[in-house]
Amino acid sequence: MAGDDLLFVYGTLMRGFRLHALLEGRATYLTEATTPGLLFDLGSYPAALKSATGKIRGEVYRLADPGLWRALDSAEGSQYHREQAGIEQASGGRVGAYVYWYVGPLDGAVPIPGGDYRAHAPVRSIHHR
Repeated sequence: MAGDDLLFVYGTLMRGFRLHALLEGRATYLTEATTPGLLFDLGSYPAALKSATGKIRGEVYRLADPGLWRALDSAEGSQYHREQAGIEQASGGRVGAYVYWYVGPLDGAVPIPGGDYRAHAPVRSIHHR
């Protein structure tokens, strides 16, 4: 099942983080979820890389306005590529949703164990509001 209006977020777009305001009033939170991949801390934000060896934890949203994709693409920047991926919903079942995969350099990147940005200690103390 593919969702052209579904977005999987794993970092600063999640509830409680600084870029979540882009989604407020323009997207509906659906569920906690995971997708295969690895997560790295780049300092101010995370980087998700495709991988069959790990899982990334995040949230799924349904976008109410297709025009929001332009704003999200701009906010994510050229080092992120939006592509559909298989998402395992916490409640069970699988959906297709867009994920912003990191395609930039990993210089100084720190692996995030368990792929959970919210549980990552530096995030809790520095980036979480």
